Amino acid sequence: MSALNQKTVRNTINFNGVGLHSGESVNLNIKPAEPNSGIVFRRIDLRNNNLVYPSFENVSNTSLNTTITNEYGAKVSTIEHLMGALFGLGVDNAVIEIDNIEVPILDGSAKVFIEKILSTGFDISSSPIKIIKINKKIEFKDGERMISIEPSKLSLDIDFELKYENPVIGNQRNKINLYEDNLDDIFNSRTFCLFEDIEIIKKKGLAKGGSLDNAIVVKDNKILNENGLRNNKEFVNHKILDCIGDLYTSGYRMLAKVKCSQGGHYLSNELLRKLFNNNENFSILEIKEKNLPHTYIKKNLFKSIA
Repeated sequence: MSALNQKTVRNTINFNGVGLHSGESVNLNIKPAEPNSGIVFRRIDLRNNNLVYPSFENVSNTSLNTTITNEYGAKVSTIEHLMGALFGLGVDNAVIEIDNIEVPILDGSAKVFIEKILSTGFDISSSPIKIIKINKKIEFKDGERMISIEPSKLSLDIDFELKYENPVIGNQRNKINLYEDNLDDIFNSRTFCLFEDIEIIKKKGLAKGGSLDNAIVVKDNKILNENGLRNNKEFVNHKILDCIGDLYTSGYRMLAKVKCSQGGHYLSNELLRKLFNNNENFSILEIKEKNLPHTYIKKNLFKSIA
């Protein structure tokens, strides 16, 4: 079966852990789904009206995480790392059962999601994938922060810049091609915060489950985590992971060039809202072997399931 056909996970995959902000224990199962069903969350702790779709239109909060809410008020928060893993691995369809309000933070990155999904493998359908093609440049600014998206022929390029006054984080920039590059450093990069911000965050009722086991904490010119960083651009690489996850709330994979400076969940969501506000800005294409080369798909992922 072609690598350009839709795929789902081969078997149910279980995760359990704590919610970063809620501090509550949570179990999550990724289950196979039929072609053209997309990604859907099911809050199994709720009896009725418990389906929540990870669409940019359903994003209800972008402060320190991405939260989605359905029309009945059912929520799922901190979806960005899992969505980034699903996008990066090319999972088009899945049912995600969750028994609490927040996706488990695990180690603060997408590493555990990636490893378990890859070890389980994929089922590839006979249905071709669908791709969002950007037709013209769209930009969103918020003060000095900005994000833009513009046309690309065969790739999804993300160029991300981070600017912090802290000497450890400083100014970092990285650019990736989502479908061609080795993304291990992106998937393995953890969420982070400044030590002086922890009290402020906790006063807002957030980060109840945060610890050095699931976040990088920077105090002045020192990283408090015993083993330091996993890669020398871990801060900006984590922001790229977040961006990938947020872009998947578009509903499909994408051909585009994305450029962001000092952005986050809010800018990514506002960009998508602006993009999809006008049908002339984009096209949704059904991709078949005859009209797109295999270089579109990250090659080494498909070697593992051939």
